[in-house]
Amino acid sequence: MTRKLASIAAARHTVSRNFKIAACAAALLASQLAWAADVQPKPPGAAANKQQKHERAKDSTPEQDPPRPLGEHHLRIADRVLTGDAACEFDQTVSVLPINGQPGHFRVTFKKVAYTVVPEETTSGAIRLEDKKAGIVWLQIPSKSMLMNAKVGQRMVDGCMHAEQRAAVSAAQGAAAAGGARKP
Repeated sequence: MTRKLASIAAARHTVSRNFKIAACAAALLASQLAWAADVQPKPPGAAANKQQKHERAKDSTPEQDPPRPLGEHHLRIADRVLTGDAACEFDQTVSVLPINGQPGHFRVTFKKVAYTVVPEETTSGAIRLEDKKAGIVWLQIPSKSMLMNAKVGQRMVDGCMHAEQRAAVSAAQGAAAAGGARKP
């Protein structure tokens, strides 16, 4: 009788383990399908809506808006902004350049549309450049940057990296590989 109970317990354990594996596989598949749904081609009407959004964004160029005076804390954040071209996913590029004569103001250009952004404070330490009128946010963390449309809550482009970010990621990967090679 004891062998029979042990056999039943082992079978329950195997079923439980198999169920957990199946649940993990289903969750992974669901996340992949959700990601795939995000990268599907947009319907033809979406191109017109996108063009309208870009036209509205053009209204926020520096020629239209007077520069906003920035505080000392904004200027300290601006000193940490990486400038130049950032290579992004899907062979896209975002350009971040300082605006001459306007300390702390930057021009972010993506797909031939320019936005005037200024630094905003964050609690996480990430660098956040924002054009509040257009609803555009450029987020910069040590490993990557991304451009977001805050009005619709969507990423416009992700995985952007300046040369400094690529070097930091390579160094971190190299340190991780070296650390993984050592055995106590």
